[in-house]
Amino acid sequence: MSPRTKTSMNKTAQKIRKPKLAVWKFSSCDGCQLSLLDCEEELLPITEYIEIANFPEASRASSKGPYDISLVEGSITTPHDAERIHQVRRQSKVLMTIGACATAGGIQALRNFKDVKQFISAVYANAKYIETLNKSTPIADHVFVDFELRGCPINKLQLLEVINAFLNGRKPNTPASAVCLECKRRFITCELVTHGALCLGPVTQAGCDALCPSYARGCFGCFGPKETPNTSSLSTYWNSLGIKDDELVRLFRGFNAYAEAFRRESEAHEK
Repeated sequence: MSPRTKTSMNKTAQKIRKPKLAVWKFSSCDGCQLSLLDCEEELLPITEYIEIANFPEASRASSKGPYDISLVEGSITTPHDAERIHQVRRQSKVLMTIGACATAGGIQALRNFKDVKQFISAVYANAKYIETLNKSTPIADHVFVDFELRGCPINKLQLLEVINAFLNGRKPNTPASAVCLECKRRFITCELVTHGALCLGPVTQAGCDALCPSYARGCFGCFGPKETPNTSSLSTYWNSLGIKDDELVRLFRGFNAYAEAFRRESEAHEK
């Protein structure tokens, strides 16, 4: 191969730059990041098209930004988090939140309904080194978010779909329907109708492939509220079966307790 040909190939390689992907953790359990690692066979082909530039869960190696895509897991619960998310946003072309913590505040958002100082005094012998915010809030409350991927944890196949969509400049193809549709596709007997189970399936976004109903359990709402969820109608139905308000409050205050639709419905039944 002539020197001129080698030079030409090097210039071409320089022009074809792989998009940089960064993964960031805030207040969370790391479960959504593990969903990316769980891709296993799919992960190696991904690296042919993108450079995983920052992913502490997977590797110590890290490349400086700016980044083409940032995946953010976790909620904002400390002053440090509130500052750092702005730094992440500034160096990210596309910022995508993954999981219930990042999109709705997570299970830790249960603190939002109480006085967090009471929890601190109950847990820590000396609270003077504890620096926390009064509320656990989603990333979108602090910076602009380009796309939200729901779930606790997220569906790894949905994550691959969304990354593929952004790399190819198209809209992600993720469901906006209810979990009930997934039950029907799997020929699962409706737990809500047949057994009167406390199931959030009618108001919860699809994405889990009806995991809990497939084991004869009601949906826990892991993927958060679907589009235009009629939570009040569902609560009225349960009230007619004798379900008390305090039980409804607990039902809506789960993994997505601070998602607007679930939050409003739980507050409506709070005495």
